[in-house]
Amino acid sequence: MIKDFFLQNWPLILILLAFIISLITTVFLDKKTVVRMYILVGAVFLLSIVVFVEFYIAGMSEFKNLRIALMAIRYSATPLIIALITFALVKRLRWFIFIPAIALAIVDFVSIFTGIVFAIDENNNLVRGPLGFLPFIMVGLYSVLLIYLLIKRSNKKPMEIVYISFLAFALGSGLALPFIYQGEFANIFCIIIAVALFSYFEFSVLQLVKKDSLTGLLNRHAYFADVSNDPKNITAIISIDMNGLKTINDTVGHAAGDEALVTLSLCFMRPLKSKQSGYRVGGDEFIIVCRKTSKEEVLRIVDQISKSVAETEYSCAIGYSFNLDGEKPVSDLLKESDEMMYQNKDKYYQESGLRKR
Repeated sequence: MIKDFFLQNWPLILILLAFIISLITTVFLDKKTVVRMYILVGAVFLLSIVVFVEFYIAGMSEFKNLRIALMAIRYSATPLIIALITFALVKRLRWFIFIPAIALAIVDFVSIFTGIVFAIDENNNLVRGPLGFLPFIMVGLYSVLLIYLLIKRSNKKPMEIVYISFLAFALGSGLALPFIYQGEFANIFCIIIAVALFSYFEFSVLQLVKKDSLTGLLNRHAYFADVSNDPKNITAIISIDMNGLKTINDTVGHAAGDEALVTLSLCFMRPLKSKQSGYRVGGDEFIIVCRKTSKEEVLRIVDQISKSVAETEYSCAIGYSFNLDGEKPVSDLLKESDEMMYQNKDKYYQESGLRKR
């Protein structure tokens, strides 16, 4: 039995080992993300054991009760794993994302006695109950949520969208193929999840060279590289500087300061489209580069950022400049937007009565 398990799951084991090696050798990730990834790797491996044992004993009527229990675990584990992937990949999610999956797990285990989700008939065949498709619906909803959040919080660059699309395709295949190949597909489900997740993880690590690890925005090096590429296509620059970060760091702590930066970064990313890129170029300094973007669109971005920031407990100063004819050098654009931003900052401190820090 053990030999059969290793022969059937050896590709999965190799992928998970490669995943673990990457986690050990990657120094860019924060501890929380690494721990969540380790839990995810362990969960996928344990699910592979459950799936193997379930199908190994499928034809043995004396293990009918054990098979039903393993089915309950499998149907419960799949949405839990997708929820865990979402929890690991998307920053600032809370534990309550697991509530629907936990509720489904309760229904699955109740089904052991009631057959409300699944049962095994006298011929030892699977029979779906009234809620037989609920586990698939739950996996689909979690998958859609994951892809939506990844796209929403991405920089909307083509390469990033390609990898998110690959992850979506993999999850979609894991949702659709069971209806085509029935139980045969369950044996490779864990491999599909592992390949999709490992591929996206490796892409994310490569992106860290260009991204700010705290906020998810592009970093200073990416900014200088990007503005040197087709500068005439840059039609506007938006400069943003957070107000009062030093005060937060000194009075509440740097963890609270980091929380503030992450919150504001989400406000900056939401209104951006594929032709606009957001960068964190300093501690509390941000730049948005707009290519082939109209003046009206730039003002819309500024307005949406201002409204989003107003809904938080933080504030920031914003400035912008236009280069609609493509004749201004980037350095002049940045100087103009910075001047407006600093005027905005001075006005904030004058009106608030706070000391500029």
